[in-house]
Amino acid sequence: MGAYLIKRLLLIIPTLFGIMVINFAIIQIVPGGPVEQMIAQMTGTAVESTARFSGGGEGETLEFNRDNSTSVNDSKYRGAQGLDPDIIKEIEKMYGMDKPAHQRFIKMLKDYLTFDFGESFFRDQKVTSIVLDKMPVSISLGLWTTLLVYLISIPLGIRKAIKDGSKFDIVSSSIVTIGYAIPNFLFAVILIVFFAGGRFYDIFPLRGLFSENFDDLTLLQKIIDYFWHLALPLTAMLVSGFAGLTFLTKNSFLDQVNQQYVITARSKGLTERKVLYGHVFRNAMLIVIAGFPSAFIGILFSSSLFIEVIFSLDGLGLLGYEAALTRDYPVIFATLYFFSLLGLVMGIIGDFMYSIIDPRIDFESRQ
Repeated sequence: MGAYLIKRLLLIIPTLFGIMVINFAIIQIVPGGPVEQMIAQMTGTAVESTARFSGGGEGETLEFNRDNSTSVNDSKYRGAQGLDPDIIKEIEKMYGMDKPAHQRFIKMLKDYLTFDFGESFFRDQKVTSIVLDKMPVSISLGLWTTLLVYLISIPLGIRKAIKDGSKFDIVSSSIVTIGYAIPNFLFAVILIVFFAGGRFYDIFPLRGLFSENFDDLTLLQKIIDYFWHLALPLTAMLVSGFAGLTFLTKNSFLDQVNQQYVITARSKGLTERKVLYGHVFRNAMLIVIAGFPSAFIGILFSSSLFIEVIFSLDGLGLLGYEAALTRDYPVIFATLYFFSLLGLVMGIIGDFMYSIIDPRIDFESRQ
C-alpha cells in the first residue's frame, strides 16, 4: 500500500499542472479581465477632470487626466477610448498583465510551489489570508452536510433493502427522488420565503453563521446560535444530497444479501439480525464509508456556491463567485488550486480507507 500511495502522491503533480494549464487558458479567453475592470471603474466614476484610484496587489495608486483630445481608438481594451495610453500601460504593469501569458503562467507556478498566491487585485490583502479566513465557513458547511447525509442515508438505505418492494420502499423512493429533483438553491429560496421572514414566518436568521452578540453569549448559547444559523442552509443542501447515497446503500445491501456466504450463515441457524449486521453490514458498507472523502468534496464543490450566495455565508464559494465577477485572477486561481489539490488528496484518502476497512483490498497487487 505504501508504494501505491507514493505513486498517487507523485501523480498529483502532473494532474494539478494539467488542471492549472486548462484553467489559465480559459481565463485568458474570457473577456473583461482586471485591466478592463479597472478601466470600466475609471471611466464610469471619473466625473471630474482628475480622478484617483487604488488597486492592485501592492496597493498602488494611479492618477490620470482624462483628456478627450487623446483618443485610443485602437486599444485592445473595451472602453479605453479617451484614456492616455501611458495610463493603460501603468494599469497593465500594476496587475502584471504587461508580460506575455506564458511568462505569467511560469511565474504563477513557481509561486504556487511555495504556496505564495500573491495579493488580491481589488482587496489589497494577501490571497492566502483571504482563503484561510473564508475556509472555515465552507468546510463547516460541507462537513456537517456530509455527516447528516450519511446519518440519514445509511439507516434509510438499510431499511429500504430489508423492506425491498414493500409500500415503505416505494413511498420512500418517491419522496427521495422528488427531493433529488429539486435544485438546492430553489429549495433554499422556498425556505427563506416560509421561515426566514419572506412572507410567512420569521423564525430562522437569513444570513451569516453567527449573531451580532455572539461574543457575549455563553458556550451553550454560542453552540445553539451556530446551529440555529446553519438550520436553513443545511436543510437546503440535505434535500438533494442524500438520494444517491440512500440508493447506493440499498443496492449494496441487496447485492450482498444474495451472496453465498449469507446463504451459508443462514443455514447455520443464525438470526436474520446477526446475518444482516454481523456479516452483510461490513461488506455492504465498504463502498459507502470509503466514499466519505469523495462525498465531502462533491458536496463542497456542487452545493456550497449557491447556498453561500443565497444565505450570505462568507465562504470560499461566495469568494470564488465574487472573484469571477471582478476578474480577481489571484483569488480565482488560488481557490481553483485549493479545491483541485483538496480533491486529489481526498481521492487518495478514499483509497486508503478502502484498504483500512477491508484489508483484503490490495491496490498494489491489482496494478
